[in-house]
Amino acid sequence: MSITTKPESDSDSQALIDVNDLSKLYETNQSIISRLFGEKEYLRAVDNVSFEIQQGEIVGLAGQSGCGKSTLGELLVQLQEPSSGEIIIDGDDITEYSSSELKTFRRKCQVIFQDPYEAINPRFTVSRIVSEPLKIHSIGDRQERTERTIKALNDAGLSPAEEYLGSFPRELSGGERQRVNIARAIVLEPDFLIADEPVSMLDVSVRTGILKLFEKFKEEMEMSILYVSHDLSTINYLCDRTMIMYLGKVVEVGKTRNVIHYPSHPYTKTLLQSVPDTQKQTDITEESVQGEVPDPIDLPPGCRYASWCSYADEKCERDEPLLQQRDDGEEASDQVACHYPIENNAV
Repeated sequence: MSITTKPESDSDSQALIDVNDLSKLYETNQSIISRLFGEKEYLRAVDNVSFEIQQGEIVGLAGQSGCGKSTLGELLVQLQEPSSGEIIIDGDDITEYSSSELKTFRRKCQVIFQDPYEAINPRFTVSRIVSEPLKIHSIGDRQERTERTIKALNDAGLSPAEEYLGSFPRELSGGERQRVNIARAIVLEPDFLIADEPVSMLDVSVRTGILKLFEKFKEEMEMSILYVSHDLSTINYLCDRTMIMYLGKVVEVGKTRNVIHYPSHPYTKTLLQSVPDTQKQTDITEESVQGEVPDPIDLPPGCRYASWCSYADEKCERDEPLLQQRDDGEEASDQVACHYPIENNAV
């Protein structure tokens, strides 16, 4: 296997999003010993992550709570400033943008947040909520804004849109509120969406409808989407490729079918064990999981998953595995950060 630092997509065309060695560190409250020696302690929420997303591609980003996936999404739209690294979007490094340049950039890149109840102002009508981005960016006159608002609502599945314009959020169901949230995100006709756990708070009965919207945006608008979720069943349904994160690191990348059905990293296999059996093709034998999750402020020198992994040995505890390209045929992930990737692990 040859070593690489970036998960590559299937396309040879220039990527819409090109992330290089992106990190986000938070300075923590120092211990007495650290203060005495003048040392600073950091929590590495995102640690040297690199990847690409092509135009019209949906990429899933999965991992348990605290792995850094939501922080990574916020970095991509500069809701947080990275500690280091590059975020190249449409050929420009947005980490070097001024405030005015960032405002222009955000017309092309929007976020759909998890909570449909907190993400929209309960005192605004649907019309005002969805049209607000147009006003902020000084797009069109009142008539054009109304027309674009109606189109966005229809595209988000609230049809006929005219019946929703004067409604308040309290009059809507959770699914309808999330569709309003989605309409607000697409009213600017962005190139790139970050969907951060967009269906996790919704009833199962309405989730598929929301996921189908993202499929439509990809197919009809050639929109690129980073779909952030802890739920591998929805990622399996929606995404072209999938990245798995653990404690700030990307540990596995590949076509979604391969990552889900032929996981190469032991952590990915453990995540799959949390998916209900009805979502799997076969039952998975539970692995023995022992040890404690490493302290994210005081990470071990080797593999961060070693204390949980039944395959780990002294090499894993000593040497951090790099993300490596795999050449194991169609039924394998493209890249995995593991000294002993699992072979022929159909699930």
